[in-house]
Amino acid sequence: MPGASNRTLRRMLQQRRVRLNGRITTSAGVEARSGDVVEIGKRVALPRRIHNIDILTEDDAILVVHKPAGLLTVATPHESERTAYAFLREYVKQQDPARKLFIVHRLDKFVSGLLVFAKSERVKLRLQALFQKHQIQRKYWAIVEGRVELREGTVRSHLAEDRFQRMRSTKDTTRGKEAVTHYRVLRRFSNLTSLEVTLETGRKNQIRAHLSEIGHPIVGDRAYGSRIDPLGRMGLHAYYLGFTHPTLSIPAFFETEPPPEFRRYLPTRC
Repeated sequence: MPGASNRTLRRMLQQRRVRLNGRITTSAGVEARSGDVVEIGKRVALPRRIHNIDILTEDDAILVVHKPAGLLTVATPHESERTAYAFLREYVKQQDPARKLFIVHRLDKFVSGLLVFAKSERVKLRLQALFQKHQIQRKYWAIVEGRVELREGTVRSHLAEDRFQRMRSTKDTTRGKEAVTHYRVLRRFSNLTSLEVTLETGRKNQIRAHLSEIGHPIVGDRAYGSRIDPLGRMGLHAYYLGFTHPTLSIPAFFETEPPPEFRRYLPTRC
């Protein structure tokens, strides 16, 4: 945009309108190299907030939200009303009493980050098919105990639920479901490491179980062996979600800013 002033360009960055190779960038100092793709989109409205749930995008097919830590995605035997699904279902019904909302995937109660809901059963089935075919991109930030020495790695196992309802790796492939977790180191500290984690499969508690089993439980995750809690919450945040839109058949990708308690442990460009 050669005719734009520096002030206008800075404002575009601040408004999160600029993407470099598909990822939002807010820094003017990021270098673009030959072959990189720079996209400038329309101004994005500030998200609406429903019971501390930020609605990032909404159309006739999907609802993409940011769930805070401490909120259940769906009901349990102990809690049926204060869930992300219940709050959002009520929000959708206020717009149209005949409208329904369908669960596509979940985040654990103490994990924050991105969720997509479907507004019809047809859309739900299409999105779930993408999950089953591993055609949905999911990336997380994880703050774990200890120094992870390998710069990147992959954990593969079959996960099954134990008698305490925790997921554990098993050699019995008839009992466990295949789970694949990729990770790379972002920053190392004396007793902590921040990781970017990418899911190839999406099993219950997969990241929590796999990182614990390689000796680096997520901080604040006492169920999987953590002994420290520097964040005051579990150190896992689902920051990126990408998929083919189920009705428009175009790429859709969503990204969040780091939660405030994560920032000091992540690189400045995250």
